[in-house]
Amino acid sequence: MDKTSKEDLIKKASKPAEDAMKLHPFYKGKIEITPKVCIRDFTDFAIWYTPGVAEPCKAIHKNKESVFEYTNKGNAVAIVSDGTRVLGLGDIGPEAAMPVMEGKALLFKYLGGVDAYPICLDTKDPKKLIETCKLLKPTFGGINLEDIAKPKCFFVLDSLRSDKDMDIPVWHDDQQGTATIEVAGTINALKVVGKKLGAATIALVGTGAANIATARILIAAGAKKENIIAIDSKGILNAYRRDLEEDKKNNPFKWDLCISANKEQRSGGIKEALEGVDVCIAASRPGPDTIKKHEVEGMAEDAIVFASANPIPEIWPWVAKEAGARIIGTGRSDFPNQINNSVVFPGVFRGALDVRAKTITDEMCVSAALEIARTAEDKGLSEEYIVPSMSEWEVFPREAVAVGMKAIEQGIARAKYNKHELYEIAESTIKRARDEADLLMRRGIIKMPPE
Repeated sequence: MDKTSKEDLIKKASKPAEDAMKLHPFYKGKIEITPKVCIRDFTDFAIWYTPGVAEPCKAIHKNKESVFEYTNKGNAVAIVSDGTRVLGLGDIGPEAAMPVMEGKALLFKYLGGVDAYPICLDTKDPKKLIETCKLLKPTFGGINLEDIAKPKCFFVLDSLRSDKDMDIPVWHDDQQGTATIEVAGTINALKVVGKKLGAATIALVGTGAANIATARILIAAGAKKENIIAIDSKGILNAYRRDLEEDKKNNPFKWDLCISANKEQRSGGIKEALEGVDVCIAASRPGPDTIKKHEVEGMAEDAIVFASANPIPEIWPWVAKEAGARIIGTGRSDFPNQINNSVVFPGVFRGALDVRAKTITDEMCVSAALEIARTAEDKGLSEEYIVPSMSEWEVFPREAVAVGMKAIEQGIARAKYNKHELYEIAESTIKRARDEADLLMRRGIIKMPPE
């Protein structure tokens, strides 16, 4: 690739940031509340508010489960963040996290038909985060934890998921969402190059929330733990990492990767971790030189590289290609193979909400990953197409069905449907959200930005 072409690609990669600084102040936020009931005239307020509203209140008082029938709880998700690890920007605080959470809510609605609400909290105390989520339970059908620093994020998620009284799904998108799309992409990329997940060697560059969960979901999907080599900022995880042994109570799964993965007990840095492996999944420090060209050159033939850091991947795709990688994915939408959790969380929550699931299990994540992979495979896989994009709307109802059916199978769903019924529910809910946005734009209620 010549210098001009590279400069054009870098310029293209910078354009979304430039547009964001123009359009965010133009709209002053990305979401708002709109009615979902008819308002024929002012007498209807006697139904939706006092005095008529007292009757559903009394019904819910008699049977708390009926809140799903009389309110929007069954389609409402809280996006909870403390702003301690926002994108690749770090601890920038709850106010600065708001644009991300609003964007997340927009994707929830448009892609999954889910009403999601940004809740950015002015605390870094994990116990307060947990307590706040528990206090929010009566209002929401699910909790999406977002941009919370490690190891706190593990503690918060595990504490809420294991709480018997927390009978709504709690999901940390930086963990489960990222892991699900990484697994879906890995499954299909390996199909393209003619390799099997159970035999593939996989290097995980970065052992934060995303890759720790990715390791867990990869293993649940059929990867061999001993074939996984993980590396953090201090080197490859192995049984000799006494610094991690001392901290294993805070992050037991990371310590387990030291002693149960990496069958060769390799040591060293990224170069040694990538030597001869089939797949590199990076969820590390934004690049573009976190992973270097010569390190990719040491990978196996037909190598697969997922450089998932935002806003800049750990290595530019064209550099990885020049180094011999056959399939490259990033977290960005302006390159082929976007390995991004935006294809995951709207469908997963759509399915979980539709069956009123009490939690989201790892098995539900695997079911979502397999259905995402199948959706792309049905269209025809290639080196530049291994997972669906956000524009392929059919992935979301398909994913919702897979997740909902797995929840029913596992006995954690309050509502039971067959596949056809679940698909119709998901399809109509998502279509309604898209039609609403289209109507508002056509009517000029949502104004088009200036040229």
